Amino acid sequence: MEKVVLKAAKRDVTGKQVKALRRAGQLPAVIYGRHVDQPISISLDAHTAELAFAKLTSSTLVTIDVNGEEYTAIVREKQRNFIKGVLTHVDFLALDLTEKIRTDVRLTFVGVSSAVKDYSAVLVHRMEALEVECLPTDLPERITVDISSLKEIGNNIHVRDITLPENIVVLDDPDDVVIVATLVKEEAADVAAVAAPGAEVAAPDLSVERGKKEEEGAPAAKK
Repeated sequence: MEKVVLKAAKRDVTGKQVKALRRAGQLPAVIYGRHVDQPISISLDAHTAELAFAKLTSSTLVTIDVNGEEYTAIVREKQRNFIKGVLTHVDFLALDLTEKIRTDVRLTFVGVSSAVKDYSAVLVHRMEALEVECLPTDLPERITVDISSLKEIGNNIHVRDITLPENIVVLDDPDDVVIVATLVKEEAADVAAVAAPGAEVAAPDLSVERGKKEEEGAPAAKK
């Protein structure tokens, strides 16, 4: 994917005054992380940002041009208005291209499963992303999983079955099930539970200090 550059400007407006900024077509955002002295409050053109974010994944590198000074970052969090569905705030995590990062990379499933085609199986997705560690320049936008190996009922794909370049380390348990072919929808939950009995969902382990959250007075949904 070509280099993504977002033009931004520093902003002093915070709190409830940000509503006026949004009405003027601006999107408030913040850049934070170990590689900035303190969180940087910025504003983006809302329309341009919406178009750009529609093409990005959570692991896509973006360059933020803040009044001529560039920051390499990934989108850590997006907030949207519940009713209008528009972005209301974005958190960017600033990166050092020479320092490895841990983050989730979304899975994309491709191919045709014979279990589905010939046996009317239902595919149960156990995982939608993998946690990886690598240099920012090696970070994939997505990880492709070929489901053609799911030929019969009960077949599954584990984390260990997904091949990635040597410079990308997968941090998830190799024995975790990514996707499984089961017989009927009603059994999907049971099969998933058997595949990883007693599994617990762990909170994300961020290796950086979060930027200070702003109370900006707008109903928002995290995405």
